[in-house]
Formats: sequence, structure tokens, C-alpha cells
Amino acid sequence: MLVAATDTPRRSPAVRALKGLVLTLAATTTFAFAVSEQHAGPPQPAMADGHARAATAATRAAAPLPASRPLRVTVPAIRVDAPLMDLGLEDSGRLAAPPEIDKNLAGWWAGGPAPGAQGTAVIAGHVDVPNGPAVFYDLGALTPGMKIGISREDGTKARFIVDGVDVYDADNFPDDKVYADTGRPELRLITCGGGFDKQRQQYEGNVVIAAHLVG
Repeated sequence: MLVAATDTPRRSPAVRALKGLVLTLAATTTFAFAVSEQHAGPPQPAMADGHARAATAATRAAAPLPASRPLRVTVPAIRVDAPLMDLGLEDSGRLAAPPEIDKNLAGWWAGGPAPGAQGTAVIAGHVDVPNGPAVFYDLGALTPGMKIGISREDGTKARFIVDGVDVYDADNFPDDKVYADTGRPELRLITCGGGFDKQRQQYEGNVVIAAHLVG
């Protein structure tokens, strides 16, 4: 269970729309690259130490920042430094994924909170693209206590600390828990993971990073 989860999540149209995010990412990143003999595939989350989760969850949360469009995401531990694009809804009502032509590109759900503002902001990126690893390929290697930075349009940088790293099956994705407003500024980074179905040529789930604002 995510540290950030609440027993009584606050549902909203934005949360309901985000359910499609999991399905879109899991269905479009279906490249044999991930299971080739030359590559072992992206790292999967290790079992998180309960004390590490508790310690990071207890780290004092910063006050919400004014809403401002995010421009860039950095995760030093896995060498991520990528621009952010706005993600909207497709005609089907699902949240669109970033285009696969740029492997170093992530997107944020522009219909929800901006990273650093009150609420749970969501950033999604591919684990791989046709020509190799993509922006969130190493997301599963993160552990509680690692840092995430979001550069914003107003010139500020929102700094987050990782609380938990989880992998969920796409057919049983707990969208209420992952996207719920917990009462403080939080962030979710999401990509594909949870194993690769060779027959269907697609990932079976999603890796989810939960983090909260610290400065």
C-alpha cells in the first residue's frame, strides 16, 4: 500500500480521468526491446524497508506553493533531467501519453494540480521507446528518501522526497489510492513495469513513485 494513500480518498473528475493513464501507458509501450537477449529490461522496485517509508513519510511537509506550470523534472539518483509537456485527454477519455518519438520527454496531467501546489500532481513517462530506454527506464530503482525536483514557470523549484515505490497490476490499479488528495502537496511519477507479457507484447502493470513536497 502507498504511504500516501488515504482510507477515504477524495474523488474528483480529474481522478476518474486519470484511470485511463495506466491503460494508455501499459498498452502503447509494447516493444520487444524490453525482453531482448541484449537487455534485461527495466529495474523493478525492491521490497521497501518499512522503517525507510515511515521515516520519509514523517519528514515535515512544506506548505503548498502557488500553482505554476511545471517545465522540467529532475531525479538525480537515476540521472533524469527531462522537459515536461502538458498531457490532456484523448477522444476516448483516457489521458494521453507523451509521444514516443522523444525518449527524454515526460508529461504532467494538466487537468490536475501543478507539482508543488495543494493536491496530488501526476507526471508520466515511457519506460522505453522503439529505439531504446526512455526517460523513466530506471524509475523502479528509486528508494524512499531519494529526491525529485520540478522546475516551474514562475522560476521556483519544487523539491520532493520519495515516500514509497510500488508496482501495480494494470487490471487492478488502485487509482483512488494513487491519485487521492492527501491534504498536502504530493507527486506521483508513473511508468510501465510489473513484468512483460511476451505473447501480448506489453507490460503488465505500472511502477508508481509516491513523494511529498519538502521545499
